[in-house]
Amino acid sequence: MEATKKLKKSVLIRQRKEQEKAQVGGASTAKLLNCPTSPRKMRLVVDLIRGEKVENALYILKHTGKEAAIRVEKLLLSAIKNWEAKNEGASLEDSSLYVKEVSVGGGRQLKRLRPAPQGRGYRIRKRSNHVTLVVDTLNNVTVNL
Repeated sequence: MEATKKLKKSVLIRQRKEQEKAQVGGASTAKLLNCPTSPRKMRLVVDLIRGEKVENALYILKHTGKEAAIRVEKLLLSAIKNWEAKNEGASLEDSSLYVKEVSVGGGRQLKRLRPAPQGRGYRIRKRSNHVTLVVDTLNNVTVNL
């Protein structure tokens, strides 16, 4: 009989994700799913903090007048907490964290109808988005000149 049993793809994916979580150190991510803001408006805020140090990014988000900035600020604080949980021995002040990656993708759309003249209806698309934020230390960065 064959000693190794073939595993389902879903089991393999779950095992790989558990191994990634078990790794100590490195970058940490945070995700915001189905945020009820259009992706275009969210990208305006996210582009301000891409590549910035965490302290600067928090300052920028705190003093940005857009509603999306509040949500991104919470997401950044969550990513910082995830990094602290992953790197228990390291201190936040010594590590010099920065925003490594931020991406905004389109989420689900709610489709509604607005009354229009002569009995017609205009379609409204209420958009939402997904934001993924990755935080890492500057020590892990390799500079290619």
